[in-house]
Amino acid sequence: MAEVLLFHHVQGLTDGIKAFASELSAAGHTVHTPDLFEGRTFGAIAEGMAYVKSVGFGEIAARGVKAAADLPAELVYAGFSLGVVPAQQLAQTRPQAKGALFFDSALPIEEFGTWPQGLPVQIHAMAQDEFYLEDADAAKALVAEGGELFLYDGDQHLFADSSLPSYDEQAAKLVLERVLNFLGRS
Repeated sequence: MAEVLLFHHVQGLTDGIKAFASELSAAGHTVHTPDLFEGRTFGAIAEGMAYVKSVGFGEIAARGVKAAADLPAELVYAGFSLGVVPAQQLAQTRPQAKGALFFDSALPIEEFGTWPQGLPVQIHAMAQDEFYLEDADAAKALVAEGGELFLYDGDQHLFADSSLPSYDEQAAKLVLERVLNFLGRS
């Protein structure tokens, strides 16, 4: 079974992110869900972004790196939207990473150097999500490195978080199925 470090999105460590982690745990995986916002959650993306800007993107990323410090190196790094920042940084820079799971976002590979040879990555997003569309080229570059990209019908951001109005149950079930398959191979 895989060990996963799962980073939350800009609205914080919501009940929906905890539920997603619980689904992975119920399948036998070990899942760590650090709270990069120190207990804060936000009702809207704009509110969360205001918090991130007040703290600084660098500080949020540093909190993510710190969360991995005492964990084994052989992890699958996962992140929802903003959480992709520390997940991708760690996947690309921490030796012995087992894989990467990115939801709703992807960053240019060059942001953190090069993509580790043979490191599997799976990306999930809604095809018309305005935030994902900004990252589509980065996602395609990761796929070219041997990754998988799954696009779902719709335009919702954070569609796999069951605690948010953007939740799409049908798409989220398919995400979970594909993620569990990925983790089974990691």
